[in-house]
Amino acid sequence: MGGAVSAGEDNDELIDNLKEAQYIRTELVEQAFRAIDRADYYLEEFKDNAYKDLAWKHGNIHLSAPCIYSEVMEALDLQPGLSFLNLGSGTGYLSSMVGLILGPFGVNHGVELHSDVIEYAKQKLDFFIKTSDSFDKFEFCEPSFVTGNCLEISPDCTQYDRVYCGAGVQKEHEDYMKNLLKVGGILVMPLEEKLTKITRTGPSAWETKKILAVSFAPLIQPNHADSGKSRLVHLPPVAVRSLQDLARIAIRGTIKKIIHQETMSKNGNGLKNPPRFKRRRVRRRRMETIVFLDKEVFASRISNPSDDNNNSEDIEDEARDEEETKPSELKPDPPVNFLREKVLSLPLPDPLKYYLLYYREK
Repeated sequence: MGGAVSAGEDNDELIDNLKEAQYIRTELVEQAFRAIDRADYYLEEFKDNAYKDLAWKHGNIHLSAPCIYSEVMEALDLQPGLSFLNLGSGTGYLSSMVGLILGPFGVNHGVELHSDVIEYAKQKLDFFIKTSDSFDKFEFCEPSFVTGNCLEISPDCTQYDRVYCGAGVQKEHEDYMKNLLKVGGILVMPLEEKLTKITRTGPSAWETKKILAVSFAPLIQPNHADSGKSRLVHLPPVAVRSLQDLARIAIRGTIKKIIHQETMSKNGNGLKNPPRFKRRRVRRRRMETIVFLDKEVFASRISNPSDDNNNSEDIEDEARDEEETKPSELKPDPPVNFLREKVLSLPLPDPLKYYLLYYREK
């Protein structure tokens, strides 16, 4: 077994490695990955493996390898305000990252076969909202999960801008998946052992692109042995934001603008002479074949032949960076939640302050 990138010591190093290997290529995707610590979605006894580029499974709980999620996030081409459907939503890790990009006026739905995994996902979502230091940097599109087989979605369901399926799709179900998309929408799914991006360019027109060789566990076929009837999955309705919610979004947005203006006024057009923090340089390494455990077992990526020639340059650069930071190696201060501080300083009743903060613990 192995991984596409080196193991990191923490979430930031994992993201650094994914960027170095060109799995993460855009700023929006990078921000989403950095905002949510992958280890938070592991059971406590397995967290030592959280920053390895490997899939993880325990019972019904499953996480794909980080390089797979990176490719999926990049291929979905997410934008604020879009609607997203996650088929096989699992722990909710991917849905939560997507929600950070969709923003408060997006739609974020998930279908998961196992009810115990949905309970696990709801616990992890609640933990993220209440405790994450990064939550207040975003306006979040909170995911909603329903239990059921994603091959039994009610035919009268709404169509989505973006759809991802986290299990291997058989060829006979390809059209079913395509019909979940709006015109202009993007579907990403494992199809015939290739992670595949399908764009709906018209009512009956499609563009298909193969992204990566993979092997996922196949979709579970519906079982009608008990009743002989299909158990239709009804997706959550597209909810309209309440006036109270809209007011909270607007107030938080205004406060963030004020904080940004104050920071710019204090520091000019940005930080003057920002401190240099030592970060481990990721060395490129040649990797022809990647192997994963438990059904999601194989991915291949062509390495850059020039990478081996860059090792000596990397070593020299690393030595130079260490030399520069030796005289006054600085450690970053704990992050300050300026939005929280500003809200708590407002002349408002405490219940209103806590409402503006989503009743967060930190």
